[in-house]
This record gives sequence, C-alpha cells and structure tokens, in this order.
Amino acid sequence: MGSYYGIIPRCLYRRDATLKTEALSYREAMREAIREALNADSRAILMGEDVGHYGGCYAVSKGLLDEFGADRIIDTPLCESGFVGAGIGAAIGGMRPIIEVMTVNFSLLAMDQIVNTAATLRHMSGGQFSVPVVIRMASGAGRQLAAQHSHSWENWYAHVPGLKILAPATVSDARYMLAEAIADPDPVIIFEHVMLYNKTEENISKPSVPIHQALIRQSGSDISLITYGGSLDKVLSAAGQLADQGISAEVVDLRSLRPLDKKTLLNSVEKTHRAVVIDEAWHTGSLAGEISAIIMEQGFWYLDAPVKRVCTAEVPIPYATHLEKAALPQTEDIVVAAQIVLETL
Repeated sequence: MGSYYGIIPRCLYRRDATLKTEALSYREAMREAIREALNADSRAILMGEDVGHYGGCYAVSKGLLDEFGADRIIDTPLCESGFVGAGIGAAIGGMRPIIEVMTVNFSLLAMDQIVNTAATLRHMSGGQFSVPVVIRMASGAGRQLAAQHSHSWENWYAHVPGLKILAPATVSDARYMLAEAIADPDPVIIFEHVMLYNKTEENISKPSVPIHQALIRQSGSDISLITYGGSLDKVLSAAGQLADQGISAEVVDLRSLRPLDKKTLLNSVEKTHRAVVIDEAWHTGSLAGEISAIIMEQGFWYLDAPVKRVCTAEVPIPYATHLEKAALPQTEDIVVAAQIVLETL
C-alpha cells in the first residue's frame, strides 16, 4: 500500500524510540491501552491505514505488528468506507475491532457506515444485534495540517443516538478509557486531539469514575469553565491567570460528549453562577451551543450572567501558523471571556 504521509509534517509521527522516561506520553498511553486490549481478548484486532508496518500516522501503534502479527494488526487500503464497514461487520460477527481513522476529516467517507449502520443496528434489529466496535480518530488543529486535516467535528457524532463519544484530555484517560470502550456492546468513538500526542504525565492512575462521568479538574467558586479534549490545558492555563487576578475558576472536563454528564456541569454552575464553554469546533452548531442550551433550560435560575462561548473562528482552518493560531481558541480568549462574564473587564 502506498503511504499517505508525504503531506504530513514528520514532527507528527516521529518514532519516539528514545522516549523511555518515567513519564508516559499520550501516544504511549494509547499504545499501552491497545496492547492491553489485544492481550486480554483474542477477538480484539486493530485495523486502519498504515497501523502495521508503518506504526501509525501518529506512532500510536509502533511495534504492535511485531508483537501481535498481521492477523491482528491489519493495514488497510486508503478507503475509509471500506475498512470501517469491514470493522463494523467484524464486530457484528463476534470480533472486537479497534478501527483507526487517520483524521476526523476522513471519517466523512465512512459517515454512512458509522451513522446509518453502526449506530442504528441495535434499534433496527429489535436488540438482536450489537456492534461492539471502537473507532479512534485524530481531531483538532494546531499542527499546520490545513483545512482538510484539522477540524473538530466531535459534535457531529455526539448528535447521533446509538453512538458513545469520548474525548480523553489527559494521559490517564488515554490509557484507561479504551478498555471500558471495548467492553461496551455498542459503538464508541474516541477523539484524540493531535496536540495531545506529545503530552506526558507521571504517576498515571486509573480514574476513579466511569468514562461517561465528567471531572472537576480544578475547583473554584466564581465561574465555571467547561471544556473537553485538546482545550483542557488552555483552560487550566486560563484558570491560573484568572487566579492571579483574584478570580476563582472551576474547570469542568466533560470527558464524555455522548452521553453528557449534565449533573456535574449543572452542579458546577449552581455553585459558581456563571459559565464559559470552550470548544474548538465552530461557533455555529457547536457542542458549546448544546451545553449552553442545557444550562439555560435546566439551570437558568442558577445564573447571574448569560453563558458565553469561546469557539473557533468560522473559517476553514488556515495553514499559516499565525492564522491558525488566530482562528483557534487561545488562553487569552478564555481569560477575556471570563472577565466579560464577571464584568471585571
């Protein structure tokens, strides 16, 4: 199979062969999760474009082919509709496939398989069929991959009944969410933000809550900053800057986008009485809009100010670094949004 990687900067898929410190990177955490799944269940397989001999576009599957062989680490053609469909069929037939789609943009070619087949078969068969498939997608921007490789379409899939949508923002979640996803009898999509693969953490531990539950990453009393995935670190940085101004910000990491943990986010807003939602998707039709609506419908009387959203500019993601940065939510944008909601600006 021909390689697709001529257009992708090598900083994205370097081998990390020398990365052998006590800290674990996000990509290494995903690799360990996949390795654990393959060792735990002989029915589990990994399939996708260049996941085998090449080791994966983002080096997540590096070394797994040598360890598990070509029957379980399967290089596929450059045909998302074909190999995603094959994976769904394998799941119906009793396998436990983990499918890697190189980038969320390419998942459009498999949208019919995911939305019209995987998400609906349990319902349309009257519960006779389940589709225990996990689909992993790289998402988000910040690596100069331009408009066909850089978007955040988590909300498109979170819109669909029958799918479960996860967005691990930490190395610990990257390490431990996959096992629960594989155990689920229904299709699960995991979004891995491209800016997280090099992120490292020490003292990795399994989260004490199930994967569908949101977590308070930082407690606060003045304003709730609600986010997920690749925006979490920016939000935590913004919370630090707000603390320097005497503002106590609570940071809510949604973790699961479908189902949404409404209880945790509403409890946070009840405590702080103000909220900013940070989402790397476009403003129009974003998950941030859905979260804002949930707060307005179910927590209106908690609020002392309207909910504000910080989203990506309504343009295709630019290639040029300065334009890409200008289009995306940045820490400074989050700080300003919080100041506006708190009327301190």
